Amino acid sequence: MNDAAPAPTPAPAPRKRARVRAPELIGKGGWLNTGGKELTLADLRGRVVILDFWTFCCINCLHVLDELRELEEKHRDTVVVIGVHSPKFVHEAEHAAVVDAVERYEVHHPVLDDPELATWKQYAVRAWPTLVVIDPEGYVVAQHAGEGHAHAIARLVEELEAEHEAKGTLRRGDGPYVAPEPVATDLRFPGKALVLPSGNLLVSDSTRHQLVELDADGESVVRRIGSGERGFGPDSFSEPQGLALLPDGRVVVADTVNHALRVFDPAGGTVETVAGTGRQWWQGSPTSGPALEVDLSSPWDVAWWQGRVWIAMAGVHQLWTWDPEAGTVQVAAGTTNEGLVDGPAAEAWFAQPSGLAAAGDRLWVADSETSALRYVEPDGEGGYAVRSAVGTGLFDFGHRDGDAAQALLQHPLGVTALPDGSVAVCDTYNHALRRYDLATGQVTTLATDLREPSDAVLAGEDIVVVESARHRLTRLRLPEEAVRVDAVAHRTQRAATEVAPGALRLDVVFQAPAGQKLDTRYGPSTRLLVSATPPELLERGEGAGTDLFRDLVLNPAVTEGVLHVSAMAASCDDDPANEYPACHVHQQDWGVPVTVTASGTTRLPLVLAGMDG
Repeated sequence: MNDAAPAPTPAPAPRKRARVRAPELIGKGGWLNTGGKELTLADLRGRVVILDFWTFCCINCLHVLDELRELEEKHRDTVVVIGVHSPKFVHEAEHAAVVDAVERYEVHHPVLDDPELATWKQYAVRAWPTLVVIDPEGYVVAQHAGEGHAHAIARLVEELEAEHEAKGTLRRGDGPYVAPEPVATDLRFPGKALVLPSGNLLVSDSTRHQLVELDADGESVVRRIGSGERGFGPDSFSEPQGLALLPDGRVVVADTVNHALRVFDPAGGTVETVAGTGRQWWQGSPTSGPALEVDLSSPWDVAWWQGRVWIAMAGVHQLWTWDPEAGTVQVAAGTTNEGLVDGPAAEAWFAQPSGLAAAGDRLWVADSETSALRYVEPDGEGGYAVRSAVGTGLFDFGHRDGDAAQALLQHPLGVTALPDGSVAVCDTYNHALRRYDLATGQVTTLATDLREPSDAVLAGEDIVVVESARHRLTRLRLPEEAVRVDAVAHRTQRAATEVAPGALRLDVVFQAPAGQKLDTRYGPSTRLLVSATPPELLERGEGAGTDLFRDLVLNPAVTEGVLHVSAMAASCDDDPANEYPACHVHQQDWGVPVTVTASGTTRLPLVLAGMDG
């Protein structure tokens, strides 16, 4: 008789995964949040490194920052998140602006300032945001574009921890993050403001997660509303932005990172939630219904217009409405596709609408990512239409006055209706206050030397500007004559992809995370939408479909343009015993600048999740 214990069942071998040596991290702007230390990949050997390619204008990038917070905390002794700041706009290439953004959005990990996109190019990144996972031995093992990947990365991190613990190549300990010294000011990156019936000013103190009531002088603090800690309770907010006065004297608040609308009663000092669940809206979620049961996505501004509260839903590139009497919300304009397309409200495209102002039969919109001033108006048939006054698309911006058809803005966040019927625009990344005259069709500059102005309100004969990056309100007398500035025009710094005329294979790479499979219970689990600017760029291949690949045909007569690609994939836990497996949505929009040339590529791969083989 053999009394020996049975041999233990061998542990399953780790999954084979593609590995590519990670390029070094380089950036002319240097490092933030490291106490002055320059980091290299060698310094990070033994840790799981997650590179977050982001830019601070991008709402999807801000969503990912929030997605990563829990992962950072849970795996703080094995994981190092590195933000690689890769600018779209010229202003975002300014080092001081990156420093501000890191504080504004509470980025608690090292950040490499890469104004020339050197590391972006080394990693062949094509979209904001993109996450790249590097294993403890310095190899790239995964890439994810867009939002919704936190669960997949968490699973991968656990696999890498186990694998490299067994190999002896995992190094635990404190990370390289060094917190900057705090700065004391009454406001910290304020977002929006309004004038209360009392004459006092109410300001969303976004980075401090509070509302602040100031005396009519705009300086003396009367009271603070909210604990100052990020949260979703009756005494807390999370990066609040837009404010609008309701007819009954209460104030509706766009509680941006809580994905909710709150109502503040100045008389009683109370705060209640009136719309949103605290969860972020994803493709396939309801777009109308009882307000407290429908998810929202980063509401950035609010305005009372035509008997309802209109919401600039920056996170999904739409306008929604909240009806206080009915207690319902619904989509009012926009398709969730990112870009500049006018027309019937249901067919229009926006790009991160961030400012609203009601003026008679028009609702003005600061559409930040297209650097555009747009408006909504009744179409005469019971619906609404969307028009553009200034701006042409995602990649053209600058500071140019004159005729609206050729005028340029740079990522405006605020808009204010003026008494004479014209509109003031907080031209945020130009540090200016601009004016659009509806009567003449001219754009002028009212004031310069502001610092990231994000909103403005009328106070008597003055206009009070929220200088977000100077942490203050600035009172200006509206000038009789506009300021003259030298015209500057820019295009995005992203290099165009050279593609061949004729046939172009578009492949969206998606590999379901380990332990998951595509969710096909209710039909196709993937979606692909393709269009182009100008539309003539595509001879064939535009439109929607369920395959994550498309055979396009490019017009040889069009030498350059932008391919707009939107992809979505839903994956669920692969557990036959679980009737209701956890499911996750992965989604991303790409705007790919292309140059059509005979020597260009005939295949365009875009990685949603995984590695392009």
